[in-house]
Amino acid sequence: MGSVTLKIGDGTARFKRATVCSSAVNILMMFSVISTNLFALYAFTSSAKYHQNHLFHNTHKNISLISEQVSLILKEIDSSQKELAKMERELLGYETIDISRPNIANELKIFLQRHQLPLGKDSRTAITEMVASVGHSCEKSADLLSQYMTYKVSGPCPDDWSLGQKLILRGCEPLPRRRCFAKSVPKVGLSPFPISLWRPVSEKILTWSGLGCKNFGCLHKNKLSRECVDCFDLASAHENQKFVNAKSKSDFLTDDVLALASGGIRIGFDIGGGSGSFAARMAERNVTVITDTLNIDAPFSEFIAARGLFPLYLSLDHRFPFYDNVFDLIHASSGLDVGAKPEKLEFLMFDIDRILRAGGLFWLDNFCCTDEEKKKTLTRLIERFGYKKLKWVVGEKVDTAAGSGQSEIYLSAVLQKPARV
Repeated sequence: MGSVTLKIGDGTARFKRATVCSSAVNILMMFSVISTNLFALYAFTSSAKYHQNHLFHNTHKNISLISEQVSLILKEIDSSQKELAKMERELLGYETIDISRPNIANELKIFLQRHQLPLGKDSRTAITEMVASVGHSCEKSADLLSQYMTYKVSGPCPDDWSLGQKLILRGCEPLPRRRCFAKSVPKVGLSPFPISLWRPVSEKILTWSGLGCKNFGCLHKNKLSRECVDCFDLASAHENQKFVNAKSKSDFLTDDVLALASGGIRIGFDIGGGSGSFAARMAERNVTVITDTLNIDAPFSEFIAARGLFPLYLSLDHRFPFYDNVFDLIHASSGLDVGAKPEKLEFLMFDIDRILRAGGLFWLDNFCCTDEEKKKTLTRLIERFGYKKLKWVVGEKVDTAAGSGQSEIYLSAVLQKPARV
């Protein structure tokens, strides 16, 4: 009778035309099925009529009870789903801020609104909606945050970077994004790299709003910190001799430290790096260093950038935005002191360990210990990590930053991270 051939992949499917014999068999089978169903229908209806009056009342009652039970179950399921969704949002932290408050800025409400994914649940991440990143501690400073988010959309941003920094220091980090144009300052007279590393920076290209000082002379008189004595005067011997000439036994030189590294030093991270002189010295040796800083009483971030270096505007309470085991070198000084509670320093040290590769160096540079007990506490914490002590020096220096003239204990060390299984 002929056939139709369909090629599927590497095989062939054939569909034969129906013959007279096969058609007769199909008709017989259909008749048999219809007859069976008719007999079954007759038996069911006759039995139903016999018991109809007897069971009608009980059946109606049972159906009502079942409906009530099903309704209660559905309500419980709906309530449970809502409760689980609420718990999920609380755990994720994006419903910490009550955006229904009357004093919340409209821009903040728009930014914090959740957005459902257009194609539903993502198969890779299992998320169903996009959530804006904002620090959970912002709830404690909701009024300041609302003030920060009050501006004209597509207009100039208020000159309020100091307000944003105040929120960061209160734990409101990361800050929400804004839809306004930040104030721009003409950067006239920037020097090319690497001349920019040590050429003096003009005061006119820096932003002084929100700061007590409005020039470098004022910063010099104020003596900002132990790490920033004349740190904005790149021509001063105090600054331009850092890391190349030692003034005490606790001052390590960059070349000596780099010689201790196994596998070479290519990228590093400087915690609380002042005006960026450590990064500048490393740049001279073809090592890229990111400097973590805030503008506490001085325009640190802009100054570092003007030198052709990379400033990271981030507080030490924020988890470092780097993947694990990426840095060859991490440098830190007294800026590592994050408070009296040892647990706070532990969290910071574990995050430092996380981003430092095995075999990488942790350079603790002149960490000021106010007393012997603090030195012992820090020593015990470091020893918990099992680092190899390549250099370890405890010395005393006279406090020139505060002007007290008192001798203080300083700890300097170069430690190598072990390879852990």
